[in-house]
Amino acid sequence: MSDKPRRQSIRQRLLVLALLPLGVVLPLLLIILTQWGSAYLDRLLVAKVGADLGIANGYYERVSAGIGTAVEGLAGSTRLAGQVHAATSDPAALHHWLDTERRRLKLDFLHLLDADDCAPAYAGKPCFAGWPVINRARSGQAQTDNDIFTPGLLAAIEPALARRAHTPLLPTQNAAPDPRVAEDRGLVVHSAAPVYAHDGQLLGVLAGGVLLNGNLEFVDRLNEIVYPDGELMLGSVGTATLFLGDVRIATNVRLFEGGRAIGTRVSQAVRDAVLGAGETWLDRAFVVQDWYYSGYRPLIDSRGERIGMLYVGFLETPFAEARNSALSGIVALFALTMLLVAVFGVLWARQVFHPIERMHATMNAIQNGDGTARVGPVPNVDEVGDLARHFDRLLESQQAQALALQRWGEALDGKVAQRTAELQEALATLRSTQGKLITQEKMAAIGQLTAGVAHEINNPIAVIQGNLEMAREVLGEQAKPVEPEFRLILDQVHRIRLIVTKLLQFARPQEYVGYLEPVGAQQLIHDCLLLVGHLLRKGNIAIEQQIDSARLVTCNKNELQQVVINLLANAIQAMPDGGTLRLAVEDWDEADMPIGLRLSVTDSGPGIPEADREHLFEPFYTAHKPGGHGLGLWVSKSLVERYDGRITVDSPDGSGAVFTVWLRCEPLG
Repeated sequence: MSDKPRRQSIRQRLLVLALLPLGVVLPLLLIILTQWGSAYLDRLLVAKVGADLGIANGYYERVSAGIGTAVEGLAGSTRLAGQVHAATSDPAALHHWLDTERRRLKLDFLHLLDADDCAPAYAGKPCFAGWPVINRARSGQAQTDNDIFTPGLLAAIEPALARRAHTPLLPTQNAAPDPRVAEDRGLVVHSAAPVYAHDGQLLGVLAGGVLLNGNLEFVDRLNEIVYPDGELMLGSVGTATLFLGDVRIATNVRLFEGGRAIGTRVSQAVRDAVLGAGETWLDRAFVVQDWYYSGYRPLIDSRGERIGMLYVGFLETPFAEARNSALSGIVALFALTMLLVAVFGVLWARQVFHPIERMHATMNAIQNGDGTARVGPVPNVDEVGDLARHFDRLLESQQAQALALQRWGEALDGKVAQRTAELQEALATLRSTQGKLITQEKMAAIGQLTAGVAHEINNPIAVIQGNLEMAREVLGEQAKPVEPEFRLILDQVHRIRLIVTKLLQFARPQEYVGYLEPVGAQQLIHDCLLLVGHLLRKGNIAIEQQIDSARLVTCNKNELQQVVINLLANAIQAMPDGGTLRLAVEDWDEADMPIGLRLSVTDSGPGIPEADREHLFEPFYTAHKPGGHGLGLWVSKSLVERYDGRITVDSPDGSGAVFTVWLRCEPLG
């Protein structure tokens, strides 16, 4: 058996070399791209449902707080104390008055409890003995919480509540086994507050609440807040649900028949994670009959036990179909690209192997004794064509100049190697230089974009922080129930400021043009003063306004507002010990022709030296101002010049500074 290796033609090798990357690299790249894109879309959608769950939780807590406020306010009213005093002679009157107040406050029940935590004025005497909410109120502190009411307690309060709480259980795919046929308990948000007499004696406890079972108005309003019209793209549907345990007691999730899925149950995987482990679920989940991007969080009762869940989510199918369509388009594009590149590769390879095959045939002819065989004309203008032509010349001088041919061949090989090395070195240098240039351009572009975004974030952050501090001052003691939320907001504001500080390390901001509209100076100044009101109050600064122009300027309102707020903030910073801030607006006319308006901001600070005025509008020039980044006036100047306006600065006699914004009614361009 012969050990001679199997012979392969240059044609086959070149075709394999040309087509192998297409058959391996492009499909591999396609697989990586599709997997990454699908995973990235899933992460985006999961992040969105997490934000939606936060909105839903905030609304739920506001409703609970509203119930507590209503009950506590009524408990502390003189009207209730008077009704309690009159009830000694006419208990029915107290009953009628409490029922009227219950309807006014939109509560499902409202009771005045006696020393035994029962309501003596009602038939059936519903008792709340042992409830932590009631015990806390009896100790002098009002409390609002979620709890599960038994069917007996619901029936004692109001038989209609027990009937409303009765929910037949429906068979649900992927749910945990449950031998029950109905859920008769009630999920209630209730509140209790102490009732005192005029002499400070505890008269009883006022308890009221809302039954969430079948509360479609609440769940529909929750869904409208989280998923308003147009919130979801691609025709997806948003849903919201309240669970008692793992049973849907109020939902807008639909069944196949079109009715609401009340009585269906959550999947066992979600039940174990949320009710079992107390986790917040943010992922895909099977909901009744389809897959949704879902968010679940546990509901905790007054005893610290997990009694139910709050859910929001949106249908996965439209996003999956859009993703599949996009992937199909990418696959088709890759297939077309592979086909075109394959055709080009075959044609290009043919230009290489065709002259080589002709040279191979010539060598075989010479070996067989045909001394006149030649390669002939070759159209290639490259190394292969040169080789073929040189080969013909070598054949012509072979017999007479064998030794010279050998030396010339060696020299030729050396030159080819040298040229190849030089070419490779030059190519490597070119690629390196090109890569550095591209990287520098990208970094410059990214730097400009991030610097602009970072600077734009600073103003709303300051407004958020200032108004938050003002809210805490105004609310005073009433802010304590939401103090953790205030601290959380402040922490997030601080986090954003850290991010902004990092972003400001980049170069200049990227220009952006927004929606143009007619803007009036009076409304503009009013809005800007509101946004910097907290800074004005802190600085003990008086405001003087003189608005003598009613002209409108066409621009982006937010950008112009940014310019004015920046000038106001700079003026306030120039007066740390207080002073007077003057705002003036007047017509701008030239040659008796109306051009636009002039808006000036004047402070009573120490003024700006001439040396600093020459550089104020340069990027990153801070004029030694502590905490400044040197971008505010530069960005403001760029925004105003975008509308063919300008900003000038003056500091007469070194006392105070006057910044004037010249705005045209209509941009020239």
